[in-house]
Amino acid sequence: MDFHIGEKVIHSTFGIGEIAAIEEMEINGLPVECYLVRVSEMTVYVPVNSAYQNSLRTPIAAPEFLKTVEILSSPIESLAEDRLLRKNHLMTLLRDCRLSSICEVVRDLHSYPQKFKLNDQEKNILEQAVKSLLTEWTLSLEIPNHEATLTMESLLNSDSN
Repeated sequence: MDFHIGEKVIHSTFGIGEIAAIEEMEINGLPVECYLVRVSEMTVYVPVNSAYQNSLRTPIAAPEFLKTVEILSSPIESLAEDRLLRKNHLMTLLRDCRLSSICEVVRDLHSYPQKFKLNDQEKNILEQAVKSLLTEWTLSLEIPNHEATLTMESLLNSDSN
């Protein structure tokens, strides 16, 4: 995917940012073209042509966003009983940078404490996923955070979960 200076992007780890520049940098002695992505008060360098390129995507348009967040009210998927397998599965979902995966993490971890208590890592994963989801929600639908939060909670607490 080609991004342009000034374009809003979603970074899989750091959230919403903006392409500030495209510059050539030296990495391991080789010239590498990189996107300079401004996220909050930091700059993240992402190589243009590499395996790391999948860490950036454009925000989802409103109609597609609304269809995707319906995942929050879909039936939960059971999580592995082994905490390491569970953590690896959740982190893999978050790393793929897809909105649908973020929604799955939020949905499943939101429902998980009804059966088991979340450990600290799971609480952090849920917090990161909710923050990422709400940030994109406010950007894609151009609504305030509190409105996105209320809608998210309504979907999570619907009877189909």
